[in-house]
Amino acid sequence: MARVPIFAPKFIILSLIFSFATILVNGDQDHEFVRSMDRKLLGLKKEKLSHFKVYWHDILTGPNPSSIQVVPPLNTSITAFGLVRMIDNPLTLGPEMSSRMVGKAQGFYAQASQQDLGLLMAMNFAFIEGKYNGSTITVLGRNEVFSKVREMPVIGGSGLFRFARGYVQARTHMVDLKTGDATVEYNVYVFHY
Repeated sequence: MARVPIFAPKFIILSLIFSFATILVNGDQDHEFVRSMDRKLLGLKKEKLSHFKVYWHDILTGPNPSSIQVVPPLNTSITAFGLVRMIDNPLTLGPEMSSRMVGKAQGFYAQASQQDLGLLMAMNFAFIEGKYNGSTITVLGRNEVFSKVREMPVIGGSGLFRFARGYVQARTHMVDLKTGDATVEYNVYVFHY
């Protein structure tokens, strides 16, 4: 039986460490599709923090609902686990539907919890008023419906909200337990350029 010299395992370990170190040092040189940029080239100026307060109207009933069920719950869960609703909800300045509309919340929400009413919210606040017309803020997060205040992250945006980050706080203003229609106050805190 052949004997392995005692230095062989040490040589193999050192070779592996050297190989990994070489990969780590030279790793970025193989990625010609990535480069650093000066933010001024994209027209990005000073970052600012803005606060928006809007009312989100989830209308399930009537001749023109803004929220429709696209996937029914697949079980008999009391939380309606699995339910998905597509939304095109009005965003207004005041809690009344007659208040001035400044945008729409477009996206979906899904019942993602089997134990409580915990929704997965994925929506864009698409603004239609003033200098923000055409700009969006994207919200993605968990909405625990029966909590007094729910916080969800702002994960991005478009137009004047490019590179946006921040959070929203949602507070239920009104809910009709018979119809399911609801009005929710959203306070949006967003960093943007």
